[in-house]
Amino acid sequence: MNDNTIIEMSGINKQFPLVKAIDDGKFDLRAGEIHSLIGENGAGKSTMMKILYGVYAPDSGDIRVGDSHYKTMDTKKAIELGIGMVHQEFMLAEGLTVLENIILGSEPKKGSRIDFAKAREKVETYSRDYGLEIDLNKKVIDIPVGEAQRVEIIKTLYRGAKILILDEPTAVLTPQETVNLFKILNALKEDGKSVVFISHKLNEVMEISDRITVMRHGKYIDTANKEDVSIPQLAQMMVGRKVFLGAEKRSHEITDTVLSVKDIYVPSEREHSKIRGISLNIHKGEILGIAGIDGNGQKELAEAVSGLRKVERGAVVLNGKEIQNMNPQKIRMAGLSYIPEDRNVRGMNKSFSIKENLVADCFYKKPYSSRGVLNRKKIDNYAADVIKKYDIRPADTDICIANLSGGNAQKVICAREIDGDFDVLIAAQPTRGVDIGSIEVIRKILTETRDKGKAVLLISADLDEILALSDRIAVIYEGRITGVLKADEATDIKLGLLMTGEEIYEKE
Repeated sequence: MNDNTIIEMSGINKQFPLVKAIDDGKFDLRAGEIHSLIGENGAGKSTMMKILYGVYAPDSGDIRVGDSHYKTMDTKKAIELGIGMVHQEFMLAEGLTVLENIILGSEPKKGSRIDFAKAREKVETYSRDYGLEIDLNKKVIDIPVGEAQRVEIIKTLYRGAKILILDEPTAVLTPQETVNLFKILNALKEDGKSVVFISHKLNEVMEISDRITVMRHGKYIDTANKEDVSIPQLAQMMVGRKVFLGAEKRSHEITDTVLSVKDIYVPSEREHSKIRGISLNIHKGEILGIAGIDGNGQKELAEAVSGLRKVERGAVVLNGKEIQNMNPQKIRMAGLSYIPEDRNVRGMNKSFSIKENLVADCFYKKPYSSRGVLNRKKIDNYAADVIKKYDIRPADTDICIANLSGGNAQKVICAREIDGDFDVLIAAQPTRGVDIGSIEVIRKILTETRDKGKAVLLISADLDEILALSDRIAVIYEGRITGVLKADEATDIKLGLLMTGEEIYEKE
């Protein structure tokens, strides 16, 4: 143990129903460092930090903060000890102003009234000292996601945090916002504060960390100084084997157009998500990536093309035939396949088995049924072949899909949509919420689909994924396309500008 260690967790165990989340876990934090905690989904990293912050109570283990030892922690005690946590889902009241959110529950008083002038003065010192630019007068509902994150950080500082836990803090940020966040974190570190950075983005982990701890299946694997490890080594520690997350780049020639989106307008419940005159062409043998911050119309675009959302104006043309506002089943029969962004809502029937989910779109056709009677042997054989081909675990066709991990459930959905007969695949957030091993499999499947001459519309909030897989990249901002770039011309900076609507740059 280093003399500078301010937190040490050891022998931590946590059991949830059906799963042991933490198995003899450990973690330590030093004063004035940024320590990243990484691992696949379900590795236990968020659970470990929620135990430290008092959200969960450990079944056993020891938590040392300073010179004091604790068998369990609660959130009130954690805050008193100077620990703050910025959750992946922001804990802000949208109807209140930024200032009201920051001081909520810790309001300074002047007599019986809230002393807003005093609160403003204190908050502005954090904003000034750490480069946390915010508008205190705006309501939270009216601020962008990057600013909302800065509000959360100031909220923890306002409550006296000297230790900040950030859970997947860059998941919804543009590249420019990520750069700004890292400047803020380094400023906090220089001021003697300590940061726990939970992430799966290994390039960012290598950029911002002093030390890195890896967890796998609830167990502690190793802790290393940043300069002593590489990204491939970290990925191997996370998964237990070598991992390749890129794609084989090849020269790409524009061929026949398979899908055309022509000046479509699509309604939405949110103003920023309304589609306003989008036009796109997707060709055989290419992946067209759609980049953008979540909530700018990606979901609406995918649902409009697949028939799940009404198109008010414009046309969607598949293989020369207009399909807008057609029945979704007829659109599928016309040659469109769809991996939805929310597997739990639209992607699977949780009460069905793996094999039932695999044939959910074709069980009524030969060879899986004849004259209304299911051919169960054909279904069993097909499901067994697909499970092997796509490395779905466990390899049991009869197991209920609800009992699979997120990554394996996603592989079932991808297998169903990709193994059939189609011309265009819409893959909406295909690797969201899955572990790094499943990400590798799904990305490989998408590139193989492209290489077979299929057209793929890839919608992803993961900019690294867009850059790794796409032949061309279109950027969506507030329901319109701000630019289309060839993959070899795209950079984080260019895409980041387009993602905030600052530049128009089109190349078809």
